[in-house]
Amino acid sequence: MLLNEPAPMAIWAALMLLTLPALVVLANPEGVRNPRLALLETANFVRRYRERREARRARWRAEVARTARYAQEVRVAATRAAGAVERWQRHWQATADRVDAAGAVWREADARWTRSRAAAAFGAPWTPQDPAEYASRERFLHERVRAAVSRNELPVSALADVLAGRAGWDARLHPVEQELVVHRAVAEHLERVYRAAIAAERAAWHDVQLARRGRDSLRREAALAESRASSRTVTDLDADRAVRLADLHHGRA
Repeated sequence: MLLNEPAPMAIWAALMLLTLPALVVLANPEGVRNPRLALLETANFVRRYRERREARRARWRAEVARTARYAQEVRVAATRAAGAVERWQRHWQATADRVDAAGAVWREADARWTRSRAAAAFGAPWTPQDPAEYASRERFLHERVRAAVSRNELPVSALADVLAGRAGWDARLHPVEQELVVHRAVAEHLERVYRAAIAAERAAWHDVQLARRGRDSLRREAALAESRASSRTVTDLDADRAVRLADLHHGRA
């Protein structure tokens, strides 16, 4: 009957609301002597209860909003970290390519130096010892070094050393001997370049590994934060349930 006819239920609810003040007054001995004061205290209690309830609901909603915002920030950080990993991988690949190129150039220069040593074993042909010959030898050395610098086989500082006659460069040597000196200097310089490229490639690979670990850590943190945020998605029903649980906990305490 109550399900099919809502009118009796409405009447009973109205009667309960009307009798509630009397029940509140009768429940308190002081209320029998001063019913107006008892009703005011009851009203204040209800008002404070509602205020506390709304405050707890607001705190719940703020906490859920902070959780969702944190999850979004971590996800953005994880996305940026993934982009950084891609950039570090491209950088590492470029250093690896430079290692291959530097190794090939160094091996070629080392082989050329080996051939020059074999040719120098037969000795240098005789040339006249006059100023014109020494001037020719000096030009020959300068041209060879300048060409090697232009091909990035020698540093620019090598040309300054040759012009100043320092760092082991001797323009008085026979062109065959000068060729051997140039090839040796080129091979040694390119070997240093190759070793430096290997060190740079290893450092770049180390940076890639660090970037990957940071990306994976942020991804795990983002997944955990999103899981917490989704489990605490705020709705009116969720907020009411959380507040009721808080009320129950406070009541037990």
